[in-house]
Amino acid sequence: MPLSIGIVGLPNVGKSTLFNTLTKKQAPAENYPFCTIEPNVGMVEVPDERLKILADISKPEKIIPTIIEFVDIAGLVQGASAGEGLGNKFLSHIRECDAIAQVVRAFKDDNVIHVANRINPVEDKEIINLELVLADLATVSKRLEKAEKDCKSGDKKAIIYKDLLIKIKNNLEQEIPVRDLNLTEEESLAIKDLALITAKPMLYIINVKDGQKLSPEFLNQFGPHTIELNIKTENEIVSLPADEQKEYLEALNMDSSGLDKLIKTSYGLLNLVSFFTTGTDETRAWTIKKDTKAPQAAAAIHTDFEKGFVRAEIIAYEDFRSCGSEIKAKELGLMRIEGKEYIVKDGDICHFLINR
Repeated sequence: MPLSIGIVGLPNVGKSTLFNTLTKKQAPAENYPFCTIEPNVGMVEVPDERLKILADISKPEKIIPTIIEFVDIAGLVQGASAGEGLGNKFLSHIRECDAIAQVVRAFKDDNVIHVANRINPVEDKEIINLELVLADLATVSKRLEKAEKDCKSGDKKAIIYKDLLIKIKNNLEQEIPVRDLNLTEEESLAIKDLALITAKPMLYIINVKDGQKLSPEFLNQFGPHTIELNIKTENEIVSLPADEQKEYLEALNMDSSGLDKLIKTSYGLLNLVSFFTTGTDETRAWTIKKDTKAPQAAAAIHTDFEKGFVRAEIIAYEDFRSCGSEIKAKELGLMRIEGKEYIVKDGDICHFLINR
């Protein structure tokens, strides 16, 4: 099942247009608030030039890229955490996603109404983030009431859990999101069932117009995971035939589309890497979390593979590419035999041996 990224933001900032551009699906994008009521979901291929190179070597019948699921979530408004603007329903959709891409609008256009009748990306960001914090605060406060009752028995685990909730609550009250608390793996697992929104990774997409360039000082207000994107131009690019897209990008002095950069950045935000399987039947990219061990990576292909894992035959991508074939890589001693503790690297060409 692909990992998902929820596209959020105030109404009319470019969310649905971005979603349409990403998926080439015509989700509603009319110029008024709340036109998107149910979340639209689309599968997006992750651009990876390595797939084509591997396919040129293996000559497979088909090529299968890895994918990310993007969810177009209707515009949030101030007061969403208290139910304003159908907020509770929309917040529940965000909880189901693995990460958040927040779109803020930096361009002026009298023909596109802003819900607050002004253009202030930083203020838009603060409105959305506050609503997400308030939603989490309500969730944690409710669970804390139960946790305090559970502590009356003197159970040590219950007390530790209560203290964790108090720490999170205190930080949320200072508008500090859970993702910034540097929780341990054990603490993160303890609150996993709460599906806290501010624990999810956040990517900011600043929607700009032609020729608009934002200063580094301005961008610093959004943090390291920030992309400037002219969503209108990106939409125009994907509407062209593939050969014309390349010409258009060259005319704009762009090596690749901003959309490709966004998809790759989203992939990295989720802390994902790809390994490959390749042969005459298919060349395929598989998605795993960074630092995944070989048996768990094998489970990405089939869940039974983890239990029956024996060993993995690994060729690094650059070695496979330079050799031009698996046979040549073997002859040169570039195929490694790895066991259960091996951590699969991004770009590894893998063949898993399974005890059936």
